[in-house]
Amino acid sequence: MTNLIIKWYRSNKRDLPWRKTKNPYCIWVSEIILQQTQIKTGIKYYKKFLKKFPNISSLANSKEEDVLKIWQGLGYYNRAINMLYTAKTIAQNYNNNFPLCYDELIKLKGIGEYTAAAISSICYDEKKAVVDGNVYRFLSRYYNIDTPINTSLGKRQFQNIADKLIPKTGCGEYNQAIMDFGSLNCKKNNPTCITCPIKRTCKAFKLGNVQQLPVKKPKKNIKTRYLNYLFINQKKQCIIQQRNSKDIWNKLYELPLIETDCKITFNQLKSHIITKQFKILNINFQCQFNHILSHQRLIISFWDIKINNINAKKNSKKILIKDINKYPLPKPIEKYFHKEHLII
Repeated sequence: MTNLIIKWYRSNKRDLPWRKTKNPYCIWVSEIILQQTQIKTGIKYYKKFLKKFPNISSLANSKEEDVLKIWQGLGYYNRAINMLYTAKTIAQNYNNNFPLCYDELIKLKGIGEYTAAAISSICYDEKKAVVDGNVYRFLSRYYNIDTPINTSLGKRQFQNIADKLIPKTGCGEYNQAIMDFGSLNCKKNNPTCITCPIKRTCKAFKLGNVQQLPVKKPKKNIKTRYLNYLFINQKKQCIIQQRNSKDIWNKLYELPLIETDCKITFNQLKSHIITKQFKILNINFQCQFNHILSHQRLIISFWDIKINNINAKKNSKKILIKDINKYPLPKPIEKYFHKEHLII
């Protein structure tokens, strides 16, 4: 089976920019970006990131705000924060050179088992098997395994199988092959089973239950949150603040926020402590967005609040509205400013 997958890969592999190099920095950037990101979007961000930060040194010497700005729109912003931290670690402890082996890579912040295996196998041909969503799907079908892939037992079981399948040499090519095979051939929906080169030995194909695999343990109910953003402005200026909690959009900038358990009323907003800090001339509801994340549903309302004298309070700053794009913003905030034609 391993040889058949490699043969398939050599004829069908995708032409991706990170496959033109074995530079561990570039492979690392691609792997972190592709977590929770589709290939098409990943390519765009990969090229943009490397243009801004072409090597470890340039990333290590950058500001957190600059890294988050490049990352804007990708989500899961701790990935970017961890990359900056790791770049500084490599610059300081490894003289700007990426560690050569899995055991060293795994020590770095933001690099887990999958990423360490990908970098070490692709760049240095270390015999370390990768297991991503595509590999989980393929292996569960090929061996007809119904252990939930998002459990500790499932992760150990599939990793053990992957470790036994990886060849002694050409490990990087094989890892890329099995991931591509899962992505292009053994797809989540409408897999190409009829023309699959290994269908004769695929247990799920024989049993006719391909679409029932892999199995995932059900997630908890999605939480609904009500976010009320206040566009507190006077003439050409407004107030923004930086998020610093262990929550979504950590370290990004936003408008002053009131979070509530349900949709807020005009009177509730007017009596809130944040609005009481200013001498308000006028309040208008502007728009509402529904923003769906993997684990929560955000109902986001925007309020235009005109004041007569703009003074930034603690943990916030006063900026020119036209400069808002200089700051890393959550997608809904950016969308709001463009929708309301507040920036070009």
